Parts: sequence; C-alpha cells; structure tokens
Amino acid sequence: ELSQGSAAAPSAEEGGEEEEEEEDGEKEKEKEIEKEGEKLPPIPSASTAAAGGLEEGAKNQFSTFSNFITTVNQKKEGIGNRNSPPQLVIPNIKNGRDLPPLSLDVRQKQRLSMDTSPQELKAPLPPEPSLPVRTKTVKDFQDDMEKSKASGDWKAVHNFYSTTFDSFLEINAAFKRDTNSPFNTIEDSGIDAKFVNVVYDALLNTPQDVQKSVLKGIINGLLQEWTGPRTKDDLRAYCILLQNPQFSNTSTYVIYAHLLRQIAALTEADHHFLVHWSKKISQKRFKQVVDRLLQFISLRLFPAKPEEFPPMVKCTWWIPSATKVLALFNAANSLISPPIISYTDFYNSTLDHIDLMEEYHNWQCYGNSHRFSFCQYPFIISIAAKKVIIQRDSEQQMISIARQSLVDKVSRRQKPDMNMLFLNVKVRRTHLVSDSLDELARKKADLKKKLKVTFVGEAGLDMGGLTKEWFLLLIRQIFHPDYGMFTYHKDSQCHWFSSFKCDNYSEFRLVGALMGLAVYNSITLDIRFPPCCYKKLLSPPIVPCDHNTLVGICGVTLDDLFQIMPELAHGLSELLSYEGNVEEDFYSTFQVFQEEFGVIRSYNLKPNGDKIPVTNRNRKEYVQLYVDFLLNKSIYKQFAAFYYGFHSVCASYALLLLRPEEVEILVCGSPELDMSALQRSTQYEGYQKTDLTIRYFWDVVLGFSLDLQKKLLHFATGSDRVPVGGMADLNFKISKSETSTNWLPVAHTCFNQLCLPPYKNKKELKQKLIIGISNAEGFGLE
Repeated sequence: ELSQGSAAAPSAEEGGEEEEEEEDGEKEKEKEIEKEGEKLPPIPSASTAAAGGLEEGAKNQFSTFSNFITTVNQKKEGIGNRNSPPQLVIPNIKNGRDLPPLSLDVRQKQRLSMDTSPQELKAPLPPEPSLPVRTKTVKDFQDDMEKSKASGDWKAVHNFYSTTFDSFLEINAAFKRDTNSPFNTIEDSGIDAKFVNVVYDALLNTPQDVQKSVLKGIINGLLQEWTGPRTKDDLRAYCILLQNPQFSNTSTYVIYAHLLRQIAALTEADHHFLVHWSKKISQKRFKQVVDRLLQFISLRLFPAKPEEFPPMVKCTWWIPSATKVLALFNAANSLISPPIISYTDFYNSTLDHIDLMEEYHNWQCYGNSHRFSFCQYPFIISIAAKKVIIQRDSEQQMISIARQSLVDKVSRRQKPDMNMLFLNVKVRRTHLVSDSLDELARKKADLKKKLKVTFVGEAGLDMGGLTKEWFLLLIRQIFHPDYGMFTYHKDSQCHWFSSFKCDNYSEFRLVGALMGLAVYNSITLDIRFPPCCYKKLLSPPIVPCDHNTLVGICGVTLDDLFQIMPELAHGLSELLSYEGNVEEDFYSTFQVFQEEFGVIRSYNLKPNGDKIPVTNRNRKEYVQLYVDFLLNKSIYKQFAAFYYGFHSVCASYALLLLRPEEVEILVCGSPELDMSALQRSTQYEGYQKTDLTIRYFWDVVLGFSLDLQKKLLHFATGSDRVPVGGMADLNFKISKSETSTNWLPVAHTCFNQLCLPPYKNKKELKQKLIIGISNAEGFGLE
C-alpha cells in the first residue's frame, strides 16, 4: 500500500534485525523513486487534459507506473509482514478500518452535521513541524512563467514546481498565507487560494518534464511513513492536491486513487476540517473537483481502455475511496445556503447502467457494514435511477402481495379471480371523494397491488386513462378552496394544510394515500405543495414502530415560511432586523391568533406566552416558535394523517435514498421543459411528422414563451411538469381532428393526446392554439 499499513511490533530478539531491514528498505525505496521518476507517464497539454483526453496514455506508459507502485508495495509489505497478502481495503492507519461517518447508514437517516465539533477535536493536536521559508509571490511566479515562455528556458519554473510539490511541508510553505500562524480552526484553512489557482492554471501549459516533477513530488508525499495523527498542514496539503487538474487524465489515476484512499481513511475530526475548508473553495474549482471524482468513478466502472488500469480485483478500493471523498464535498455543499452547486451536480449518470437492484439488495442486506454499496451514498444516484429502484421495488411488492392473495384463495379451495390481483376502485362521479375514501379504507390490504379504476355506470376498460382521470378529478375536487382541507396562497401559488380542527382527519389520509398511489403507479400529479411538505413527509422516512412517536415534525426556518406565506415571513424578517425598541413599538407577546370558521382563537407559543413580551433579546426565539407553530404544531393531526396515508402505500426502504426535492419530482414531475425533446418523441395519428400542419405546430410551439409552453403541456396532459424519465415518458400523441378548422384544438388529458384540426396556415394555428390553451379550465364531461 502507498499508505503505511499496520505491522506487528517486532519481538526483542528480532528488533535489531528488523531495524536494519527497515533502513535497507527505505534506501531501496528512495532509489526506486529516483529511478521511476524518469519513467512517469507523459502528461497531456492543456488542450487534452480535460475530460476529453480520456483516450490518452499508452498501455506501456501506465504499466510502468503500476509496476513502480507494486514494487513499493512489495517492499513495504516485506518490512511489515513477509507472509501477509497484499491488502485491497483501506489501509489500517488510525481509524482506517472504520469507514468514515460519511458512509451513512441511511436506514437510520443519519444526516452528516458539521455544526458541532466532534469529540476528537478536543484531543491535543500534534505539534506542527516548522516549515521551510518560501518567499515567492503570485507576481513572482507569473513573471517566471512569462520569461520561460519567451525564452524557452523553464529551469526556474521547473525548480519551483519540483520543490513545491516535493512534500506536504513544501506545499504548505508555498501556499500557506502565513507560515507562522497555525490556522487550526475550521473557519480558515490558511490556504492562499489565489496562488493555488494561478499555479494549477499554469501547470498544464508547462513542458512534460515539469508536469512529471509534480507527480513525482506527490508520490513522495504519499509515500511518507505516517506514525501518528495528521497535522493541519497535512490536511491543507490534501485539500490543495485534490484540486490538481492533472488528475483529470487517466494516466494519473493510480496516483489519484492512492491520494483519495488516504483522504477517505482520515479520522472523523480530520474530515470535519476538510468539509469546512472545502466549502470555501470557489464554485468553479469546487465543481471541477466534483466532476473529476465523478469521472474517476465512471471510468473505473466502464474504462474506455481497460488495459490502462490495474485489474478490478486488485483495486476494489478505488471506487469506495472516491465515493467517500465525494461525500465530503457533498457535505460541504449542504452546509451553504444556497448550496455552492446544485445537488443534481453530484449525480453520476453512469450508475444508471449498472445493476441497481443488486446494489439496493446489498444495501438492504448489509446496511452500513464494510461491504460497499452506492446506496450508502444516495447523493450520487440520479433521480432517474432512484425511480427505477422504487418502481422495481414496488413491482416486487405488488407481485408478492398478489401471489399471496392467490395462494390464500387456492388454500381455501376458492376459485381464483383475476380481479384479486389488482386494487380495484369503483366510484361514482357524483360521490367521488366519499366513494374513494370508502374504497381505499376498505381495501387497505390491497393498496400495493396494481391500481384499476371503474366509474359506476360507465362502460370502460382501464388501460391507464381511467386511472389518470380519477387522479385528476379527485385532486381537483379535494384541493378546491370550498372543500376547506387546504388553503391556497396566491403569493406563493401553493397549497398548505388548513389548521381548522375537526373530528375526523381521514380525508387527509386519503390525500396522502393518493400521493403514494401516484408514485407507486408512476402517475404525475398536478399538486402544488411547498418543498417543506416533502421534508416533513420524510420525517422520518420509515414509519416508526412506536405509534406514540411524533411524525411529520422537522426543523423549519423562516426560509420555509417564505415559500408558503411570503408576506408574513417578510414581516417576521423585519421584526428580526428592527433597530428600535421591539417591546415598546410592537407590543407583542408570545401569543398568536388564528381565525377558524369566523372565530378568532388564541394560542400560546410557550407556557404563559400571553404574559411574556417580545423584546429585542427574545425576538429570535419568538420567530422560531411562531414558524414552528405554523408549519408543525398547528397542523400536526392533519399532517400526521397525510403522512400515514402516504406511507401506507409507499412504505419502502427505497424512500431512504430520496431527498425531499426528489420526492416532489416523483410526485409532481420536473419543472424543466424541453420542447425539442417532446417533438422528437411525439407520436402521430392521422398525420405524418412531415405534414404542413405538424411543421406549423412545432414552429409555433418552439417559438412560445416558457409560460405558453407550460400552458400547452397542462392543456394536453393535465400537468405542466415533466415525468422523471423526461418528455419521452409522456407518450404524447397528436391526432388529426376531422372537424372544421373553425374549431379550437381539443385535448384528452387521460391519454396525453392533442386533437388538432388541419389548419390552413401558421397564423391561424397559432391563434386557435393560444385561445385553446389559455382558456382550458374545466372538463368537457362536466
């Protein structure tokens, strides 16, 4: 191993001999480094070092370095334990065998929190070794680069790079802002980021021997014998080395892998520092590091040239190490609001092509043990891949429950009926909500079967259209303001739970079950809940066994309230920033008032709240308690019923993989529209895609504003959002309408079908289409 593994201490009799062998081994290793420094693989120029340069690096060049690593490994193993086989797991340095807490056991939904320092931070820190004195500034380095480019003499630049990257101490000497300051806090890494960026930006434009010298220096640093805890200078060096653009090229992947391995095996306390220091990296550099790690994982899984890398069986630790380091950056990203990059930038679409169900089952069986699974790190799995896992898990549950029903029938010597394999819902249009509530309550045991809907008195076979129509009509009726279950907030254009008290909350359970059935049956719903709702829905993600445990309660902030009641949230924000005397000017107490059916009711935010004035000192507490009251306590019974309804259908460990934003996308679809993709996947009936009317249609639609495009999608499908699988999953169809061209277009939302008369020109088509999609509220059947 590049990192020093554990070795049994020699006995008293063997001590002298072992020490001599160790000295000989060190000398041989130094000679090996000098010798192999000459053979380092060529490093591409700036034009080929990005992701596009994946084809670089010949087989013989890479094997030379691989042999070098193998030689060093053998020497070190010979010193420690001549009979021990080469290890393929994380080296047994301090805490090396225990995976860092970033490999979260998401069964227990442990979210990495960096708000408080772990216990290890209180341990005495090892003394920082004195650093060499280096005085070169950014300007000095840039001047050297300009002179070298002009003269062709790269000696000064070569000396700088070879010296700077020769050891961790030299890296700190060059890039630490003040070599006399310890920089032992999480707030400031002490790294001169500007200098680091300039040096790395210039590196790929230097000659090959300069770039080789950097890699050789990194090898020297990684080969150091670590005898105790890492110093903060070591962590600074790791943080700087991770940003090296040379690691974008596959010819450097063996070195990169060992760097990642050492970082992954650091203690929790060290990871704590790296996470906080990483969040200070600029957005551009942060994303480059993340992309580099994702590319490393992808190319190890599916190498363009397999011969470039050691056999997979000899480097099984590559992917786990890279994923754990990626988890550090994901943790850093989540500490910033707004985050440095989008959570979707951590998705690795390559994983869509591996056996996801095997990963899922391994995770279910082994949890957070030493057996690696990508499901331990759900941030790296794309929403499309998670949907596949959830759907297949749902299908397996459906099949299992249907099979059990069939076995029960046969064991009782009853004639099997095909209807027993489905959740059959029979409803009357005139009593839609009550009939649906009764059916779902009566058939609790069948909720995980495939859904089939029948409207009483209507002849129709449900091939998917009736199910979608049932969802559309039911959601529209339940969310109508007159129904009183939900309040629509015009400012935020979303619904929130009504806080009115009632004797029966079963209808809220019905809405939760509907959302669960929609996810289970891959139906996209036109529901407008704020993100906070989905955060509550995953609190906790698995229904607790103890029914006295509170559910649907999560940490809420003023930002969450802004997404629902922006005007009220703005008022509370003004209260927090008010510079006058809050108590005298606002004259408020820890008591709030709500109107319920025309009656004003008062609630204390804390015991005796009506007697506690809000002051400059306690106003933060007041705002937090008020937000918690509005979003948690005042609607607890309503949301708890909703929570249990959803999980009565969607009870699955697969939910542990999801972020709240991803649950929203699964329920409501994605707001990102790509009309060109819709054009490519559209089917036609009565038309050809080359027909003049169809060409007019797409010319008009592609020229629409985003608002009109959303209206068209809502008109044709019942929702202005896109399924997780993209536009292709809509199965959108345009049919020829054999009616007068004076008619407007007609849509069958249950089948995502648009009926288009053969309009004579583009102007007429555009006019009729805009009228149709802008006045499409209500259903013809009503």
